[in-house]
Amino acid sequence: MLTDTHCHLDYNKFDSDRNAVIQRALDAGLIRMLVPGLHLKSSKEAVRLAGSNESIYAAVGFHPTDLDEFTEEAFEQIKELAQHPKVVAIGEIGIDYYWVKEDDKRVYQHEILKRHLALAQEINKPVIIHMREEKDAWFGQASIHLLEILTRWYQDLRSQDHPLAEKPGVLHSFNGNLETAQKALALNFYLGITGPVTYKKAEEKRRIISQLPLDRLLIETDSPFLTPEPVREKRNEPSLILHIADKIAEIHSTSPAEIAAITTANAARLFTWGD
Repeated sequence: MLTDTHCHLDYNKFDSDRNAVIQRALDAGLIRMLVPGLHLKSSKEAVRLAGSNESIYAAVGFHPTDLDEFTEEAFEQIKELAQHPKVVAIGEIGIDYYWVKEDDKRVYQHEILKRHLALAQEINKPVIIHMREEKDAWFGQASIHLLEILTRWYQDLRSQDHPLAEKPGVLHSFNGNLETAQKALALNFYLGITGPVTYKKAEEKRRIISQLPLDRLLIETDSPFLTPEPVREKRNEPSLILHIADKIAEIHSTSPAEIAAITTANAARLFTWGD
């Protein structure tokens, strides 16, 4: 049993065969797929997809590179969507310094992230966090600023004895260094592992993952992006998550079935499917 905790099935790259993609995922053993929103339209489509299949769930919110579409009216609609029973998280939200260069726009990302965190706290649903550094940066300002914001939020959760303090969310497609990972784990965050863990030149990424506790890992395709080896030239889709599970099993010297069981249990613990 496998769970893909991050797949963009609403993307137009799936328009011609979306139902077949979903069926292939089910045939491959996936029991849950989580579709995160990137803006209002995407969030609405994620909720629609979740309503169309019992194995699909949704998250809603504004991605940091899509904030040109953020309005107060749109955010009010996100708040309404967040109440849907198949919406299990707020996201994909966060900080992106790779595509966003201007200081004022980066500060705006911080403000909108904090508003999404407040929403998650209000409705008791975890967050799906996007973080991307400037080009070629392994550890930089994005990591520092994100951890500062998440630490303050976590401390507030703790001070209120809020249940989210035990499982606040996931750093999606984790691409930071070991120090960033350890700081996120100290805040009780999960770390999402995607296709790049399979890439031939990803030795450092695999070294970091070897030092991470399995009970805090989730597996994600981020499809249609980040296709894993050995099918990297193809469009990514949830059924290909098998390759990610295989590689993590190799790194941790265990079986793919064990990784599937652990990460599926981790996802159920974080997102409380159906509760």
